[in-house]
Amino acid sequence: MNTFQNSKYWFSSGYLFLFFVTWSIWWSFYAIWLNNSLGLSGAQVGNIYSFNSFFALLFMIGYGLLQDKLGIKKNLVWFQSILLVGIAPFVIYVYEPLLLSSFYLGAALGAIYLGAGFVAGAGFLESYTEKLSRKYDFEFGKSRMWGSLGYAVAALGAGALMSINPHINFWLASAAGVLFLALNFFFKVDISTKEQKQTTNISKKDLRFLFTNKVFWFLLIYLFGTVCIYTVYDQQLFPVYFVELFASQEQGNTIYGFLNSAQVFVEAMFLFLAPFIVNKIGIKRSLVLAGSIMAFRILGSATVTSGVGISFMKMLHAVELPLLLIAVFKYITANFDVRLSATVYLVGFKVSSELGVILFSGLVGYVYDLTSYETTFYILGSVVTVFVLFSFITLNNDNQEPQRMETYETVPDKT
Repeated sequence: MNTFQNSKYWFSSGYLFLFFVTWSIWWSFYAIWLNNSLGLSGAQVGNIYSFNSFFALLFMIGYGLLQDKLGIKKNLVWFQSILLVGIAPFVIYVYEPLLLSSFYLGAALGAIYLGAGFVAGAGFLESYTEKLSRKYDFEFGKSRMWGSLGYAVAALGAGALMSINPHINFWLASAAGVLFLALNFFFKVDISTKEQKQTTNISKKDLRFLFTNKVFWFLLIYLFGTVCIYTVYDQQLFPVYFVELFASQEQGNTIYGFLNSAQVFVEAMFLFLAPFIVNKIGIKRSLVLAGSIMAFRILGSATVTSGVGISFMKMLHAVELPLLLIAVFKYITANFDVRLSATVYLVGFKVSSELGVILFSGLVGYVYDLTSYETTFYILGSVVTVFVLFSFITLNNDNQEPQRMETYETVPDKT
């Protein structure tokens, strides 16, 4: 069946589109909201990101293990739907007042909610959609493309709305969450007896084998040293630095919103093309290339001094993310038991990056407060470069035979 004639493809794409609309319309300006709207310091913002990442890390581990047991059942999708719908009431009536009156209590409660619903939720939904793509025979990259389009559509006017009143953004996010809930109600999945048996038969032995596999740990080290550092830079520092290069905060917010939208539209195009590119140059080379672009973008941000230059650095994200995302899933499929794909992706990709945020967000905020954005960018970019070089040596080559359990061969890649 042609991908675009596959109803399961459109439902899966709808999940990603609506989730990223719900997330993007406020998350793309989250650091700006914390810094400029609420007046929090760099160290406080760093602490908030650390709190968010800590609880997201816990949810990611739980999501990965539970979803691999559930297969393609929608239990966790229902849970996520409720959190998306409630984002505006929670932020406006609970999170924001507590951050201003009782900072650490607000940061902790916010981290639980945002970690479960969005930071961990994004990785969970991507891994869930990847499982659907293997079952219903469509290309994951073509479905994930709609997530980027949703992010772009929401970011298009988010900056202007943020300048008027940030609460508007949060209410629109809840409205998109209602649509996500409705979509989940109408989407039906078919689970065979064979599939049910395969997922419920995942044992502690399977997990123990995974966590003692050096291939898994080398992937973890690559992601920890690249994605986690890059995440701190991209979420905590870059938006605020970007806005400062323009004549006024309002102008910077608006331009950032439009540029964010343009970047994600290009990102969607590359997500469509990424499977072809990764297959052409190889999985390992794609991972190394994605890490190299991250390092170049961080170091380059320290050297540019104009709105045009910093905008170019922003646009590089549209190339790096699709390569990274598709290559990681293909690396997982090539080297690990596909029944554990959610665990490997969420623990390997997402947990490693969030663990880095926990460890480095406060430190990076402190370094920035003491020095400057440029100095901080040079330090972070150098760290990423070292880990990219390390990964070039340690990651499995595409033609390298993976280490598998003997029982793995009885589990088909597609059902």
